[in-house]
Amino acid sequence: MFARITECTLKSEKINDFTRAMQDEVRPILQEQAGFVEEITLVSDVNPGQAIVLTFWNSKEDAERYERQTYPHILNSLQALLSGPPTVNKANVASSTSQKIGTRKEAVA
Repeated sequence: MFARITECTLKSEKINDFTRAMQDEVRPILQEQAGFVEEITLVSDVNPGQAIVLTFWNSKEDAERYERQTYPHILNSLQALLSGPPTVNKANVASSTSQKIGTRKEAVA
């Protein structure tokens, strides 16, 4: 299992628009992607305008294909809601309590 962690700074007046866009526009696109498992959007209650989008993929290859083929279009559609470019980090899932989000066999001792 592989994760993409996208950190965004939202325009303060666009927070509700961002969460609505994630649910109504982005999530359906993600659900059509090969290897997509789960998406979680977090919006900070301490730092207004800070959001983190976690996406989980069956493999690193699935996440990389999404990043090349689909992510640029999604980013473009959200551009008016962001106050700057997002940062993207990537990680292998080492543990999870979610039934949908498994761990890599190699990571288990």
